[in-house]
Amino acid sequence: MEHLKYPIGKPDIPENITSEHLEKWTQTLEEFPEKLEKLVTNLSDEQIDSSYREGGWTIRQVVHHCADSHHNSYTRFKWTLTEDKPVIKAYFEDRWAELFDSKSAPIQLSLLHLKVVHAKLVYFIKGLTDDELSKSFIHPESNEEVVLKENIGIYAWHCNHHYAHIENLLIRKG
Repeated sequence: MEHLKYPIGKPDIPENITSEHLEKWTQTLEEFPEKLEKLVTNLSDEQIDSSYREGGWTIRQVVHHCADSHHNSYTRFKWTLTEDKPVIKAYFEDRWAELFDSKSAPIQLSLLHLKVVHAKLVYFIKGLTDDELSKSFIHPESNEEVVLKENIGIYAWHCNHHYAHIENLLIRKG
């Protein structure tokens, strides 16, 4: 069950984040929308409404969740660079996934949203200085300080994590 929940493991962000890490993670962010679209485009509604694990979200919910989550991440970057260590707004992703749009809207809406959000986020990240990348926000659930460099790695992991959920389901179902 743990492998179905965390198919690539939990995030493992190094303490010393190098420019190579940042380049690799930024490339993941840049490529994710197209890669995800290729994975899900030819699926039927029945397949899109299949859960990747028992008690887990459907492919539809995962795609909409990625758009919602990455939109929030982009906003967190902006807050971090315009405020002094802001306490970000957390959200109940499980509740968002149960809203009618997450359960019924065409995935094309979120695939388009991801393309735009990722294009803006990647453009923004590539223009940041090392000092800006070292700024941080506070996550209210843990009171942990999250440095923007780390957040790039977390969201690159998030892309790969949910991609693997869908890909593994498709492999299991043939």
